[in-house]
Amino acid sequence: MIVRRDRGMLAVLIMLDVAFHAGRTSTVSAADIAERAGLARRGIEPLLQTLSRSGLLESIRGPRGGYRLGRPRRDIHLDEVMRTALSDDTVAEDGPNGDLQDKVVDPLWGELDHGFAAQLHGLTVDDLVKRAEAAGLARPLAEPITFSI
Repeated sequence: MIVRRDRGMLAVLIMLDVAFHAGRTSTVSAADIAERAGLARRGIEPLLQTLSRSGLLESIRGPRGGYRLGRPRRDIHLDEVMRTALSDDTVAEDGPNGDLQDKVVDPLWGELDHGFAAQLHGLTVDDLVKRAEAAGLARPLAEPITFSI
């Protein structure tokens, strides 16, 4: 499951960005997520779509559209984010083979993956937001409510 962590860790970063900057009540654009992550927007859009299809994110259309969390952040476990991101990964894994790989390295990697997945299950997006706040990162201020009559 965790062999290709780069895509999974990018999914975790996206979920944290949405939770930190938008949560469930506001939205954040794909362009803003990409800019804060130092990535190209077109590079993260397939992953945003995967996360949206799974229900982890909700995609909102329109002039104030963007992405917001699909569920409360305390209910989104990181192992689910990783599994979702990696389930849609179509990159073929070419790697070493042979008896040592098949009988020693692959089983060891499976054990490590199992332990890593168990640790991820114990963490939520809410835990990451709390870590970001503890690190001194400032969350954006909510926009004032304006009414027009």
